Amino acid sequence: MQKFAIITDSCGNLNAALREKYDLHYIPTRFYYKDQECIDDTDWQGVPLKDFYDYLRAGNRILTSQISAVACAETFEKFLQEGYDILSLSASEVLTSCVNVCRSTAEKLLKQYPERKIVCINTTISGGGLALLCVQASKLRAAGKTLEETAAWVEENKKYVNQEGTVEDLAYLKRAGRISASKALLGTLFHVKPIVISDIHGYNVSVEKVKGRQNSLNRTIERVVEKYVPMDGIDVYITQADCPDEALMMKQTLMEKLDLPEERVHILCLNAVMSASVGPGMLGVFFYGKEITYNSKVNG
Repeated sequence: MQKFAIITDSCGNLNAALREKYDLHYIPTRFYYKDQECIDDTDWQGVPLKDFYDYLRAGNRILTSQISAVACAETFEKFLQEGYDILSLSASEVLTSCVNVCRSTAEKLLKQYPERKIVCINTTISGGGLALLCVQASKLRAAGKTLEETAAWVEENKKYVNQEGTVEDLAYLKRAGRISASKALLGTLFHVKPIVISDIHGYNVSVEKVKGRQNSLNRTIERVVEKYVPMDGIDVYITQADCPDEALMMKQTLMEKLDLPEERVHILCLNAVMSASVGPGMLGVFFYGKEITYNSKVNG
């Protein structure tokens, strides 16, 4: 069987342990921290996590960018030269241009390596949802599935990868241009916390508003339980932005309510680029569940 590499970007939040266990690779996005360009590594080796979030809390804005065409070409070509085909799984196309960089890079490289195959997929999800799809693709590869069979599974099943979560402070969404200043101000004054999902296009949209942090965490758990669909071998991924204690509480609660062992619920650190938009205190759960039908372009 023709071997193939699975490559994603920083938005999958895959830590070193998961990358090593499942033989996964990523191309880092980039961000500007204290006027210096930094690589968005998913293990937080470049910029200490605490320093990064303290910088955000002090009111500083961090500019971000997608993967570079150069880094993408270097990563892809390394595997092509070694005789691998490539399955490229990128974060939601409406949130980042990573998948477009991968597609254009693949088109150029396939002219040099016509005997190889590169499949680029817009997963319409990010964070733990992208991690879930990468891990499952690796499991399918290990079970003997071909590149085409694995890609087909991802395309068919990405619509069942749900996101339920909340943010702590709406000011970061305002700063990133995701909501208006008036909405951020009203939300802050009345302690309103949004419940955020990923819709059928991959947009992050608020579908409920809950008063108070603990209520928003409780409602997130309720919504996960309502939508969760057990699937053999597919785990639950919690992504947190500098709120590890709350993430652990959520893990323990979900283990009990979903009847899952500890090793089936993972806690991942949100990457720097996404953290710059949502701020510290973001907590999201990503899981295989009911088919996503919410369309923000229709529902508003």
